[in-house]
Amino acid sequence: MSLLHQETPQDKDDAARGEEFTKGSSHVVWASVAAAILVSAAIAIYVIAGEKPPAATGEILEVWAHPIHTETAGFDASGAAIPQESFDLVLVFAHARLHNQSKQPLFLHQVLTNTTLEDGIHVSYAAATSQYDRVFLAYPELVQWRASALSPETTIEPGQTVEGTFVSSFRLTKQQWDARKNLDFTFGFRYLPSLTLKPQGAVIER
Repeated sequence: MSLLHQETPQDKDDAARGEEFTKGSSHVVWASVAAAILVSAAIAIYVIAGEKPPAATGEILEVWAHPIHTETAGFDASGAAIPQESFDLVLVFAHARLHNQSKQPLFLHQVLTNTTLEDGIHVSYAAATSQYDRVFLAYPELVQWRASALSPETTIEPGQTVEGTFVSSFRLTKQQWDARKNLDFTFGFRYLPSLTLKPQGAVIER
């Protein structure tokens, strides 16, 4: 310090006030951080405590598929030759169990079968009960595996468990079906989140 400069009491007061201001700012910052942490923790606790278990639970008890390859005769009713055509179809049957663990009725309004192939996800809606019955008329060889249908339009009362089979179809060859990468089922409920379930075991071919 220069001998020509004399520190005055005013200089000391300003310096002291500067140090006190710095210290005070530090305390404010730490208090703000602590408050933010406490608020975040309180929100997390509130959210976790407010979470409810899903309204519906379930399981896929069995899945079986029936690949179909059909070729036309190559001639019409009069015997005239016509181009021969063919088509492939895979019927996918799933036996499911659903349980309503809420205090309100659940209104099932659609069931989807989802399979992932090389070109992406393919989705098929489950057939209505009347269509389910027609499948066994069209393919009588499947009658021995017929079970009670699970309708996509089902009401499940509180505490009730329903069980049944539904069928979906995909325009795929057997080779494409066998090359699938994933398979699951989505149950859509009115006014509530959907429930997606995966098969418990391997898919059977019949």
